[in-house]
Amino acid sequence: MDTANILTWSAGAIFGVVVLMIWSVVWKAWALWRAARNTHLAWFIVMMIINTAGILEIIYIFAFSNYGKKTEKQID
Repeated sequence: MDTANILTWSAGAIFGVVVLMIWSVVWKAWALWRAARNTHLAWFIVMMIINTAGILEIIYIFAFSNYGKKTEKQID
């Protein structure tokens, strides 16, 4: 492998890691915010400790946080 190929691979890997980090931070922030607002302390703690590149956070938001469901306050 020559130097040009190594540099090209390295730049691609760095770009991929940066994109993954941004993706993960956005989902984590949203999920932690929803867990705190819904007083789901266990979910909040688990998501703070475990880093799953956004997968656990997406599952929480759409399956457990009642996302998209109207509350009684919103209906009035």
